[in-house]
Amino acid sequence: MSTCTIEKRETPVTRAEPTRRGEVFLPNVDILENGDELLLVADVPGAQAEHIDIRYEGGELTIHARVADRRPEAAGRFVWREYGVGDFHRAFALGEAIDNSKIHAE
Repeated sequence: MSTCTIEKRETPVTRAEPTRRGEVFLPNVDILENGDELLLVADVPGAQAEHIDIRYEGGELTIHARVADRRPEAAGRFVWREYGVGDFHRAFALGEAIDNSKIHAE
């Protein structure tokens, strides 16, 4: 059994400039350790699987989920609106102990 330690660093999140108008939200994430594997679960409500992009480059794992406007044109005018509409973006710096050849997403 091998163990993996993830170093928690308080570093500012740097993000690429969005290419479309609207808000960008930080999704809530849980990271679970199960033996020699880490499982990351991100909450990206409203995103369809084909609009979720997960990449690992240069020691950084990024999650970007594009969310379409939740209101169809024919639905009418909002009287009250509390749900925000926007994309989700989150990035994690992975330690050198992570075997990046075994990273996969679904």
